[in-house]
Amino acid sequence: MADVRVCAVGDVAPSAKECFVADGVKVCVVRIADDWYAIDDTCSHEDYSLCEGDLWEDEREIECWKHGSTFSLLTGEPQSLPATRPVPVYPVRVDGDDVIVTVP
Repeated sequence: MADVRVCAVGDVAPSAKECFVADGVKVCVVRIADDWYAIDDTCSHEDYSLCEGDLWEDEREIECWKHGSTFSLLTGEPQSLPATRPVPVYPVRVDGDDVIVTVP
């Protein structure tokens, strides 16, 4: 496991998401108020970017823009079809102005 600085806090606006590469892993970093989430950027149903989909803040989910599957930002579990397999989620923390994601 590696702790990787992916961005500064100001690089992701509140209620927004951005895609970064952390040690070779494409990660979608999500900021909802003061809560931060990091989820693998690739949908488990097909090879599409989750960061390009809609963010469902109240549900803490992100939607794949291509086929509409949603994934929990907490667990990576699919919340709707057609996806049936989870997407990896990664520990994320803020250290000063740095956003750090732990990737395998």
